[in-house]
Amino acid sequence: MRLTFASYNIHKGVGLDRRRDPDRILAVLREIDADVIALQEADRRFGARAAVIPRQTLDDHSPWKPVAPGLRPASIGWHGNVLLVRREIEVVDVNPVRLPTLEPRGAVCASLRKDDRCFRVIGMHLDLSGLRRRQQVQAVCAHLDQCGDPAPAVLMGDLNEWSVQGGALAAFPGGFRVLAPGRSFPARRPLAQLDRIVVTEEWQAERLGVHHSPLAAVASDHLPVFAHLML
Repeated sequence: MRLTFASYNIHKGVGLDRRRDPDRILAVLREIDADVIALQEADRRFGARAAVIPRQTLDDHSPWKPVAPGLRPASIGWHGNVLLVRREIEVVDVNPVRLPTLEPRGAVCASLRKDDRCFRVIGMHLDLSGLRRRQQVQAVCAHLDQCGDPAPAVLMGDLNEWSVQGGALAAFPGGFRVLAPGRSFPARRPLAQLDRIVVTEEWQAERLGVHHSPLAAVASDHLPVFAHLML
């Protein structure tokens, strides 16, 4: 089974031109054409935390369905995290992952099934504090351990980790591989590999990369990252 995974911090839909343009974000997602996408900052920060890309727009104009705990009526995410999956992929279960933090942070974990193969995906946005990031990685891995039957897993998101190999990346236990698709932040002149994809040992990475199109270069302050994986 071959699937394309992508992670994208969409900066609440506000691009480098300071315009909030959810249609532009959706156009970038169509360029990537991934099977499973983790979005960060996908909800507005205040008030009802309304979704940046309305659910109806996703239903009517995209091949993906949002996968989120549905804890807030106007939101499609959990602390801004949402997973988008192709409609033919079955959603078995979805849960919020509460992370230790002083600021609003969280993750979303979904159990998915395609071609009779089950796998789990976690989308996350980690803290600015190095200590908190390490604690949050431990919390995410502990959540996977408590999910019951083990399954291949893909963890992805904006890890806010400037270190290439150390810091919070070293907190992932054995059996996990931290993939480095490339420099994705800031979008105009990428210097840091803040956006990562982490996989369990069952997955084989066939191709990794940063999606750097003219549209993606202005749509957000991050560039999307992707990985073609085989199970």
